[in-house]
Amino acid sequence: MSSAADEKAVADQRAVDEGHPVTVLTGAPRAALPAVPVWPGTPMPLGARFRTGPDGVSGTNFALWAGGAEAVELCLFGAVEGGPGEVETRVPLTELTHEIWHGFVPGVMPGQRYGYRVHGRWDPWTGARWNPAKLLLDPYARAVDGDFGLPPEVYGHVRDWPQREIADTVRDDRDSAPFVPKGVVVHDDTTDDEWADDRRPKTPWADSVIYEVHVKGFTKLHPGIPEELRGTYAGLAHPAAIEHLVRLGVTAVELLPVHQFAHEDHLLRRGTKNYWGYNSIGYFAPHAGYAATGTAGQQVGEFKRMVRALHAAGIEVILDVVYNHTAEADEHGPTLSLRGMDNRGYYRLQNDARRYTDYTGCGNTLHVVQPHVLRLITDSLRYWVTEMGVDGFRFDLAAALARSMHDVDMLSPFLAVIAQDPVLRRVKLIAEPWDVGSGGYQVGAFPPLWTEWNDRYRNAVRDFWRGALPDVRDLGYRLSGSSDLYAWGGRRPYASVNFVTAHDGFTLRDLVSYERKHNEANGEGNRDGTDDNRAWNCGTEGETEDERVRSLRRRQLRNLLTTLLLSTGVPMLVAGDELGRTQGGNNNAYCQDNEISWLDWSLLEDPGWQALTELTARLIRLRHRHPVLRRRAFFSGRAHSADGLRDLAWFTADGTEMTERDWYAPASTLGMYLSGRDIPGRDARGAPIVDDSFLAVLHAGEHPTNFVLPGAPWAQRYEVVVDTSREEQGEAPGVGYAAGDVMGVAGRAVVLLRVVG
Repeated sequence: MSSAADEKAVADQRAVDEGHPVTVLTGAPRAALPAVPVWPGTPMPLGARFRTGPDGVSGTNFALWAGGAEAVELCLFGAVEGGPGEVETRVPLTELTHEIWHGFVPGVMPGQRYGYRVHGRWDPWTGARWNPAKLLLDPYARAVDGDFGLPPEVYGHVRDWPQREIADTVRDDRDSAPFVPKGVVVHDDTTDDEWADDRRPKTPWADSVIYEVHVKGFTKLHPGIPEELRGTYAGLAHPAAIEHLVRLGVTAVELLPVHQFAHEDHLLRRGTKNYWGYNSIGYFAPHAGYAATGTAGQQVGEFKRMVRALHAAGIEVILDVVYNHTAEADEHGPTLSLRGMDNRGYYRLQNDARRYTDYTGCGNTLHVVQPHVLRLITDSLRYWVTEMGVDGFRFDLAAALARSMHDVDMLSPFLAVIAQDPVLRRVKLIAEPWDVGSGGYQVGAFPPLWTEWNDRYRNAVRDFWRGALPDVRDLGYRLSGSSDLYAWGGRRPYASVNFVTAHDGFTLRDLVSYERKHNEANGEGNRDGTDDNRAWNCGTEGETEDERVRSLRRRQLRNLLTTLLLSTGVPMLVAGDELGRTQGGNNNAYCQDNEISWLDWSLLEDPGWQALTELTARLIRLRHRHPVLRRRAFFSGRAHSADGLRDLAWFTADGTEMTERDWYAPASTLGMYLSGRDIPGRDARGAPIVDDSFLAVLHAGEHPTNFVLPGAPWAQRYEVVVDTSREEQGEAPGVGYAAGDVMGVAGRAVVLLRVVG
């Protein structure tokens, strides 16, 4: 004799088969929500879109691509009055158009929480992993309420099956709904008037200075931000936060991932979380954990207000986006969204379709050559531009997106679609030009529309200042815009995003304080994170009270920042480097959502760190004032006038121009002359661009040296603008020299001189 539960299951299935809503209780027992009619609706746009339907009736149109599925149930959730749990109403979607399941549900209003259950075959051996017991997040959800806890119930397979080698093939029929977040219907109120008072800065690439920021880490400890707003979008929009950005002079914030992301199971079991956010699961939803105003859709408005506040300050918003993989990981990962909709359609699978092709190091890779996957990504990108107001994107592991069937292909569908898209081709596009697969390192190979993170710049500058550069050829290319990488196909010097540090690796202060990673707090036995740090600790590992070492470290910081901000290309700073932020030697703080990662604003109480901040701001102002420091075309190195003056020249310490032999020899001193008289292009009124000329002297040697200042045609007189050996108080030296003078340069210092005659 069957139990009451069995009888209910049979009745529920019969209702589904007959196209009727089914209600189940995922918490305390409660009466079902009223049955709702389902009208056919439309297959486009995808997602949940609140609108006025036929006969003026308001409701929400739901549309989900689930190729190969046998049935799809829309699941609507309501709170249980006076008790725990929630009521789930299952609404079969019976309309199917081009593999898109759709229906219009009258009366479903903004704020409604929902998900999907998708029916189909369970055959992991062929890549089929449908499991209707698992509630799935709509990949087009505009907002997400709740968090992923990753208990066993959220896995499509029996995670703790005794034979682990085949565990992913055994289906788990436990309901995951109580343990996963839900999508939220959001009022689609974006109109032409909504952004009427917004003015996008539209900063030209050559004029850009990027500041890599973590929304929570930047604001969590800021004393000027109200406590209830710290760690949130509203906190980043607060005047106290924006004041620092404006004072520095940066033109764009590059936000570490703000798409809804999930925490990995192994981190949760260790009591940590994914702090950086490179584990996306909702490509349209602002991460709910950064919202101060609520997670029932309020996070969308809060994010938009943040963008408008930054724009009002003249600051662009660039998002670091992770479209190369999702939080569902490999075959042993949870079933949260795409895997349960069409595993074979969304992910790249190996010949053994049970396994995933992994070009990302995160277990899976999105199958971007599939039209519906490509549409998901481009729809998401356009949404963030047109409805959320952002100004560009930095693509994590962009080489994985540029792969066709296997190899990286610069004519791939993804790059081709971006190039012709009328919205996306006009915003800032930054590639992290590598992935972890074979042939994945593609620095310098992306097409002209793109800029790239230039890790060869990072490596050369680090090696020079730690005294490990075998010759100065590479440094010369990096300082002058990396023409060896980017002078093709119409690309410009600003194709190179120059950086010395990024979120991944040592902070700038740690780069001069540690030679070895110290990642013990991550709980992985210090095995995580790179061992190739190219760092120098100035003679002592870690923090020290030795004032000689401390002074040298601060000078090295000034050298690195000055080099970065004088180089041709687009400089990128990491939030906090300008005020001496440290992670205690942790070079992989991805799971440290605590004081290890958060900016310690009390550092500004130290006059030394305050001086470093002021020097950074002064260098950025110098860059903004002088077009010779932010060229829009590569140097030619040729004389453009009868006196033999060239736009770029290189000098040895004895004041003579470098020869071919000099480039191939080790050197600790290098002079770089930038002519302001030979700047290609014209200003907005068509007039020639003329600027001051500068001579930068970089000396990485331990001991002081002499540098003979070049005479005609380069200059008759010079004035010191920056001397990093004299910057403890953040003031310019203002010393003058005549051509031919011997200028003393302190050990390990940069001296920037302006030509004054």
